[in-house]
Amino acid sequence: MQRHFRHGGVSPRSARLRGQSIIEYVLIIAVIGLVIVFAGPGVAGAIRNQFNQVTNTVDSGADGGNFMSAEEKAYREAMKTVVNKDAKDWSLGEQKAAATDIAKNGTSSVVYAKAKAAMEAGTKFSAKLTNGKTLEYRIVGINHDDLADGSGKAGLTFEATNAVLGAQRMNATQTNAGGWEQSELRGRLNSGDLWSLLPSELQSKVKSVKKMTDNKGGGTAGTPSATTDKVFLLSTTEVYGNLQSDGAQYEYYKSKGVTTSSYSGASSSSNHWARSVSPGNSAYFRSVYSNGDYYYSDATYASYVFPAFSF
Repeated sequence: MQRHFRHGGVSPRSARLRGQSIIEYVLIIAVIGLVIVFAGPGVAGAIRNQFNQVTNTVDSGADGGNFMSAEEKAYREAMKTVVNKDAKDWSLGEQKAAATDIAKNGTSSVVYAKAKAAMEAGTKFSAKLTNGKTLEYRIVGINHDDLADGSGKAGLTFEATNAVLGAQRMNATQTNAGGWEQSELRGRLNSGDLWSLLPSELQSKVKSVKKMTDNKGGGTAGTPSATTDKVFLLSTTEVYGNLQSDGAQYEYYKSKGVTTSSYSGASSSSNHWARSVSPGNSAYFRSVYSNGDYYYSDATYASYVFPAFSF
């Protein structure tokens, strides 16, 4: 029997030369020439190698563009326009560029204030899925999630606001053993059929992040452990605050004053899964009601999926 209950029941970048004027390069080349005249053959050879690197930098432009990755080049190009646009009009590439700049510069980023205002206003973005449906999503976190590779924070984290991924079960059997880490739904979101619904342009921009969750389940509370996820569900702590020690409340929900007793700011279009287990029960995961309250459902229950991801 399928049941659900309200909660009232139970990489560092390559070094590059930036901003030098042509006059500075001419002076550098002149000094190198003088040194080569008086240096021995070995030293002269090493200096010539450095000369060639400087020459290549000049040939490619003073910003050292030939040392940049394709991702960084795209970021720099997008930033030329993103600072002048209203956040609601940011393209997918511009959302990525904004996230990259915020991760790099924090509150000093030229787009930090725009992103924060868009988050607090609940500004929605959209992407066309491979099945033709449109995913709507909003910013819920700024410099919130830790990148899985340990290189810092993801600049922006987004959460879906509509139910186009459909109603899905968490597991094929009524168990929460292994928690989010071992769940069927997590596998489908990160590499299976639900992942494949995301357009390739979005997939290529998603950053893998580290998510902390009680992954024990089985009716006994466990110590939170980390998983690496490209796509994930929010935990109930990330929505309501310090509920279960599985993460920290996202900035969007904090700005709305969401708690377990004041939850209208978490209301949405549909009931949807959280990734948190019910620690005192072996079959239930937590979910978020459309009115913003949280409740429990057994793992085989079909609840809607609001995926989250980070850039």
